[in-house]
This record gives sequence, structure tokens and C-alpha cells, in this order.
Amino acid sequence: MGFRWLFSLLGLLLLAAAVAAGAAWWWLDRALPLAGAGAELSIEAGATPREVAQGWVGAGVQTSPALLYEYFRWSGQARRIRAGSYEIGPGTSPRRLLAKMVQGEEILEQLRFIEGWTLRQLRAELARAPHLKHLTTGMSDAELMAAMGEPGASAEGRFFPDTYAYSRGVSDLVVLRRAHRALQQHLAAVWAEHAPDTPLKSAEEALILASIVEKETGLPAERGLVAGVFVNRLRIGMPLQTDPTVIYGLGAAFDGNLRKRDLQADTPYNTYTRAGLPPTPIALPGLASLRAAVRPEPTRALYFVARSDGSGASVFSETLADHNRAVNKYQRGGR
Repeated sequence: MGFRWLFSLLGLLLLAAAVAAGAAWWWLDRALPLAGAGAELSIEAGATPREVAQGWVGAGVQTSPALLYEYFRWSGQARRIRAGSYEIGPGTSPRRLLAKMVQGEEILEQLRFIEGWTLRQLRAELARAPHLKHLTTGMSDAELMAAMGEPGASAEGRFFPDTYAYSRGVSDLVVLRRAHRALQQHLAAVWAEHAPDTPLKSAEEALILASIVEKETGLPAERGLVAGVFVNRLRIGMPLQTDPTVIYGLGAAFDGNLRKRDLQADTPYNTYTRAGLPPTPIALPGLASLRAAVRPEPTRALYFVARSDGSGASVFSETLADHNRAVNKYQRGGR
């Protein structure tokens, strides 16, 4: 009698365990109830699995934090949960939630730097970027470049224009270091393929010329020709005579109207009064402009002027007389 009772009890215990196991398995693949349309959680480095479970419940996941924690622990993957910002929506199961955190499927923000932007524009965009730790806000340009590991270098033009994805809560220095490293890599790659007869003496000069090409180009297809004109001028010692460098030198004083006195005022960036390249880049050059600077399109032209038809195209001339006729036709309404 006693053994039958013992066997019955054991059977009931096994049945209960089987039911519990089945319920747990069922729960793992059931959608977690949410307080709202979704839930977000930023997991700090060093957070414990118990803190992560409690964090999700605090973020709006309507389940037992103890149950969630026990699943994390039971799975054997609790220590593989990655720091970062995560988001779940309706239909997310406990199994899927853990997989997202283990695989690092974070919420990513995006920040885009545009070709031709100045450093001032880049820093303004960086300051507006959401969910970043803004550590560079009070930094001078010199301090910024020291943080990039390039102390003493000009900060202008040192960041590659591209779209950068970043995790919520990271420092803006992280994004800038990626953009700075990308610029260095692209510049090194294109300089390694520079034309053997280029008058440019270094990758630095190529970067400066590329920034000018970026600002002067109305049509992407004309980058090579624009670069060719400037290379021709450098080769014969002719001033570059490019308005964007003068405008850059004016800085905040430029009101949108470039005057004759501006072109005559001698500054390091006035390429009308000084031969050669300006001392630093004047904008962010894209990859196409970098390539054009080191391998320009062969041309005998020394001049170009923008057409006034809104096409963005330019007229290229080999002689000053032809150039003056093009200026009269396209800029002064002459015939």
C-alpha cells in the first residue's frame, strides 16, 4: 500500500514537472504583453542579467522580472547579453528578446555628413544629432584634432562625407573618429594612384585641391575637367583664382555677396593674390573629388565659367580671350 502511494506521488510530481516544462516552453514562444506600442531599453556595460530583466519590465514589458531573469539564466546565454539600445514591438517573444540582446541587434541612429560642408556645418549637424553624448561641444578645433590623434593638423576637411550609423548613447567622438579614419584611408588609397606628372607634392596637397574641386563643381561629370584646370594652373605657377577659397577666408563675414574688394584683399586663402594652394582644405571632399585631384582629366584649358542656364555646366577655355568671350556671353548677357 505504501509503495503504491509513493509511486502515485512520484507520478504526480513527474506530471507536474512535465506540465511546468510544457508551460515554460509555451511561454518562451508567446508574445510578451506590452504596456504600449513598443518598449525600449538602453543596457549599460556591466549590467547584470537580473538588472536587464527588471529594466525590460520597467520599460513596459508586462511579465514577471523574476521569470524573465530565470529564463536568461537557464538559457546559458545571460553573460552574452551585449550593452546597447534595444527596441521590441508587439509579437516579440522571450526567446526573440534574448536573441536580440545576445546578437546585438540594437536601435541605430544615422548621421550624414555632406560633400562640400565646412567644419562649422559638420559640427552644427553633430550637435543636432539625437541620442549622442556630446563631448565635443566645448572643444576647440585644435582640441578636436588632438582627440582624433592628429594634433596640430587643421580640422577642416579631415572627415569623410558619408552616412554613419551609431548606437544610442555613444559619444560624438566615436562617430567623428570613424569619419576621420575613413578620410585618412580614402586619401591614402587615392594618393597611392596619383598621376606621375602631378604638380601636387603630397597627399595633404591632394586633399586641399580636392576640397576646392568639391566646391567648384556644378556637375559631377565635370570634376575631372575642373581639377585639370587647377592642375594646369599649378604647373605653370598661375594663381588658382577660385572664389570658394576667398569666401572660406572671409568666414562668418561673408554675407552671400563676393565683392571686388574681397578679391583684392590679400589673405592666406585669397587665391587671386597668392599663387599655389591655400594653407588648408576648405570643405569636406568626397571620394570623386579626391580621385579627380590626383588623376584629373587631361585638358589644355586654363579657364572655366559657369553657364547661366541653370544646368550647372561650365564652359572651358584654353585662352584668356576665349574665356572673356564666354564670360561675356554666359555671365554678362553678351552675344
